[in-house]
Amino acid sequence: PDDYKGKWVILFSHPADFTPICTTEILTFGARTEEFRALNCELVGLSVDSRNSHIAWLKTIREKIEYKGMKDVKVGFPIIVAMKVASLYGMIQPGESQTAAVRAVFFVDPKGVLRAMIYYPLALGRNFDEIRRVLVVLQTIDAFGIALPADWRPGDEVIVPMKGDDQEKVPEGAKCYDWFFCTKPLPKEEIGRKLGEKV
Repeated sequence: PDDYKGKWVILFSHPADFTPICTTEILTFGARTEEFRALNCELVGLSVDSRNSHIAWLKTIREKIEYKGMKDVKVGFPIIVAMKVASLYGMIQPGESQTAAVRAVFFVDPKGVLRAMIYYPLALGRNFDEIRRVLVVLQTIDAFGIALPADWRPGDEVIVPMKGDDQEKVPEGAKCYDWFFCTKPLPKEEIGRKLGEKV
């Protein structure tokens, strides 16, 4: 954890090297690494396969695999080999497999606090746009002290937190649907200034 102080970390597990869904995911994480780094986020993979298996698999991906326009992808983030970590983080799930990690994604903030988790079953590949969206959502919540509605994207209205004692006061610039539900605009440009232009 000390290596990532001050940065967001996405820790993700994959079930097995040399499998098709995992290959598409590692390719996508590899191709989008700089996009996550632009948001002050580092990627860390986890698998229960061996180090030698990882090396051979990543070499195969770089030299032989072209998928959805991604080719010659060099994975520039660590993939740790740790059954103990997989077990501690709940990445080994009964009913899925006793030896392969499920497709888990953990979002850890710059203070080392686990903020969100997404689990996918073995047969379903991850949604990388959603992974990026969750990262931006968490960063926006922290930067502006607000809450965000369903399907929120940068530029959409945000939730104005209402406390019991200010139910009668409509915050400036807010639109209230009822006493407990108010929103206000938060321009994408303003978010970009705080989080980085690439939100």
